[in-house]
Amino acid sequence: MTEPAGKPGRAANIFDVARLAGVSHQTVSRVINEMPNVRPATRARVEQAIAQLHYSPSPAARALVTRRTRTIGLVTPGISDYGPTSIAMHFNFAARAARYSVESVSAPADDPKAIRKVVDALLRQRVDAIVFVVVDVSVLELVRSLDLRIPVVIAASTARRSPLIVSIDQYRGARAAVRHLAEIGHSRILHLAGPRTAPDATERVRGWRDELGAHRLEIVPPVFGDWSAASGYRLGGEIDVEPGSAVFVGNDQMSIGLLSALRERGLRVPDDVSVIGFDDVPEAGYLFPPLTTVRQDFATLGELIMQKVLIAVEESGVLTEDTPIPTHLVVRQSTRPLDD
Repeated sequence: MTEPAGKPGRAANIFDVARLAGVSHQTVSRVINEMPNVRPATRARVEQAIAQLHYSPSPAARALVTRRTRTIGLVTPGISDYGPTSIAMHFNFAARAARYSVESVSAPADDPKAIRKVVDALLRQRVDAIVFVVVDVSVLELVRSLDLRIPVVIAASTARRSPLIVSIDQYRGARAAVRHLAEIGHSRILHLAGPRTAPDATERVRGWRDELGAHRLEIVPPVFGDWSAASGYRLGGEIDVEPGSAVFVGNDQMSIGLLSALRERGLRVPDDVSVIGFDDVPEAGYLFPPLTTVRQDFATLGELIMQKVLIAVEESGVLTEDTPIPTHLVVRQSTRPLDD
């Protein structure tokens, strides 16, 4: 009796599957690529043969049929900050759930020329779409201006909305943080911001400023860090903070440095100074004191990015503008009412 898979030691091919299922190899191809006009009974027979032979179709062969590689290029900044890495992770989860593979490439966060080279390399690999995680305004402008033959989706925070852009609502998250501090009695609310060129930082500064204006509170010029705990520590030794003040910090990592600097200055948190961060990193609840912060929903962001990719790639649909994903204020022990 002849083995249906062919010679021993050889991986099964599409013709082996067709022979075992009693159909043409074109029918097997239609089943593999989920095309219509295949009777359910025939489809079931082909799928059974694929499982029996442990057949794995060649990505190159599938691309020839569908003109798609089911691969998405993901361009991320060459940094290890919590936000960008979380976006990339959850996008990968969403892509895998949709049976797409992701070709991830990192490039300097603030180098448009390097981004252009990365894009050219991904196009040569025939990716179906490119997703950009953008943390610098110069790169955001470049990506906005790209005219590619494939869909582009951008994860970035900006007041200039676009159907291509998916974001978390940094602006309203910042306003919620400042509102919390104002409602518990603080009238002097400082801001330790992220980099001047970071879209997230820009939106958080804008939210901080507008909420202070809504409460008619003094606006002290913000100081700018680089998202790191080290910069939070350095600036925490320099800012003009005094008992009764509050500090809205651009992210949780800088908050960690600030807490250390304030402790060295003899200022107690929250007895003397309230501190609130942004991101809700996994360590935030275990700091001393546990950090009040603004949580971002990176899982929903990753899913929304993938939804846009699917609409553009599989449905050839026109992308529509999305409302930024809401944030959530998490109140812990680093803030407290002034009259307590």
